Amino acid sequence: MPPRPDPLPLEAQAFENLRFIRRTLEQAGSFTAVPGWGGVLMGVTALGAAALAARATSPRGWLLVWLAEAALAFALGLAAMARKARAAGQPLLSGPARKFALTLSPPLLAGAVLTAVLYRAGLVAALPGLWLLLYGAGVVTGGAFSVRVVPLLGVGFMLLGVLALFGPVNWGNPLLGAGFGGLHIVFGLVIARRYGG
Repeated sequence: MPPRPDPLPLEAQAFENLRFIRRTLEQAGSFTAVPGWGGVLMGVTALGAAALAARATSPRGWLLVWLAEAALAFALGLAAMARKARAAGQPLLSGPARKFALTLSPPLLAGAVLTAVLYRAGLVAALPGLWLLLYGAGVVTGGAFSVRVVPLLGVGFMLLGVLALFGPVNWGNPLLGAGFGGLHIVFGLVIARRYGG
């Protein structure tokens, strides 16, 4: 019979078990595929959308610019999340990712429905505040399952939303640019630097 290797000392086994448990809990408890560079890219396209929307000659034209931006940002964000999750060896549809999506989705769905209602009622001026506030609420709640900086991003959006709802009407488009552009860029850089990609 070949000699059996010496077993690991009890302390080393305990340390290895604790490391495994900690890593498992971290992966199970937080969604770490929030894309930093994807957020920066989304911010850059939002700044472009704000510039284009400012030149729109009708409320319908303004709305179409921002709806196109929302679709583009969604695609960019999803692609960046998938890429970051793949690079980290994590499934994109893990437990924390599902929780993140499930808590982010209801405010976004409510925003889509209210957009149609407010546009039909001729209340387009309320849309920037509504979008910022509901997106922020979704990011705050989704951020409960993500890295610590994500809920702060949501709070920033919510504050801009309140400002847009109670400030002068002509602040709406610039505040959309500041939120979807500026906040995504700043927080995207923080996420990329502290949490990778």
